[in-house]
Amino acid sequence: MSQAHSPPAPLTGAPLLLAGLLLGLANFMVVLDITIANVAVPHIAGGLAVSPSQGTWVITSYSVAEAITVPLSGWLAQRFGAVKVFVFGLVGFGVCSIFCGIAPTFGLLVLGRVLQGLCGGPIMPMSQTLLLQIFPRERAPQALGIWSMTTVVGPIAGPILGGAISDSIGWHWIFFINIPVAFGVAFLAYRTLIRRQEPTRRIPVDYIGLGLLIVWVAALQIMLDTGKEHEWFSSPLIVVLAIVAVLGFAVFMIWELTAENPIVNLRVFRHRGFSIGVLTLAITFGAFFGTVVLIPLWLQTNMGYTATWAGYAAAFQGLLAVVMSPIVASQVAKRDPRALVSFGVFWMAGIAIWRTHFTTGADFLSIALPQLFLGFAMPFFFIPTQSIALGAVDPEETASAAGIANFLRVVAGAFATSLINTGWENTANAKRTELVGALNQPQGALDRMIAQGFSPDQALRQLESLVQTQAVMLSTNEMFLITAVVFAIAASTIWLAPRPKNAPAPGGGGH
Repeated sequence: MSQAHSPPAPLTGAPLLLAGLLLGLANFMVVLDITIANVAVPHIAGGLAVSPSQGTWVITSYSVAEAITVPLSGWLAQRFGAVKVFVFGLVGFGVCSIFCGIAPTFGLLVLGRVLQGLCGGPIMPMSQTLLLQIFPRERAPQALGIWSMTTVVGPIAGPILGGAISDSIGWHWIFFINIPVAFGVAFLAYRTLIRRQEPTRRIPVDYIGLGLLIVWVAALQIMLDTGKEHEWFSSPLIVVLAIVAVLGFAVFMIWELTAENPIVNLRVFRHRGFSIGVLTLAITFGAFFGTVVLIPLWLQTNMGYTATWAGYAAAFQGLLAVVMSPIVASQVAKRDPRALVSFGVFWMAGIAIWRTHFTTGADFLSIALPQLFLGFAMPFFFIPTQSIALGAVDPEETASAAGIANFLRVVAGAFATSLINTGWENTANAKRTELVGALNQPQGALDRMIAQGFSPDQALRQLESLVQTQAVMLSTNEMFLITAVVFAIAASTIWLAPRPKNAPAPGGGGH
């Protein structure tokens, strides 16, 4: 049983710098693995003799497992200690990365990804919790700045590394590159932080809550990831998954709010600052991550980009994000963080409106510039939002709050990605029909192409390609307009939160 215990003193000097870098690097690795496999799916499917649609289970299996363990972080930290959970997660992540890289069959690869997600889920919130422990209270915004910067850059670097490694070395190495990072950070973090291990509590396991969590999260994630290929609610499977997700979520909420030792501490939502902070986080990150997936997909399918060059275009987003993160972090304690969040998210809305003017003739610079200026706004969103949300909870609730915040961020990203991809395809089909109906004398255009040396079939395919390209472009611009509206809503929502009185306090692992 835990006794009265004073939190350990914050670190200073070189130990603080080393520990901060280690925690940031660990979070970067886990966030990177969410997207690094996206562009490698065709390589994996070809290498293991499965269809591309089956290959997406490499992504789905990791997402489901991670989404299940992320909200358990508070309970795990309370039961085993934040440092041990963090180090064990890293070691397990490294072992599972080896397993994934050497998997001889697709089934074993999916199993490895499930185990990798289970180990990786707690690393994100534990890194956040430990950063708040080791940094002095007045420098908590800088700690969150480090964490947020890795969260922003990870999804951007994932497609770049995934495409380059798969094209040049082989898909196995998207997993092998984790090995030195996972084991190296685990060793150094244990040596640096184990003396900061706080007392733990032997509390009973909420098996019913855990089971309900697994059921509804798995049903929701599988529905989101496979809904498009099953034509959504025209499929009985998707309908059943939706019913299971909704009923499972409702029962889970009732159980966790009344259980004596809940597996997920939903009571943190009693803090209005936390509730509004994570709501803004989920809405904004969903719209942001949806475009992170959409832009490379549009560039590869409609603009003739390779996976590697599509990644390069997206990478510009990370440049100003890295530069601005420490600057924004230094302003959080001096200014109203709600104003910083609102400014950053409205800026993101402006970038989305800028993107609505893309054309099929856009060159690389025209696509990369909005990405570059979007990076300026990202720290204004991520860092103060984390400060508002985690600053609203009690110190002993930090691990639980961080786990729930990261869970909502992951689910919002998955949900928004599915909605945007489905809306993108459906809108493109509708625009194509409109364009075909609006063509002025299509036969005359075909005749002119035939006169220029095209065969009738070549002329018809050329005209169809032109119509399809324009339809996809119009659909892409419409998706950008929708995200602009979502960003504007989120930028206004943050003002429902009270102004934080204090920076996030160092937190342990308890509820």
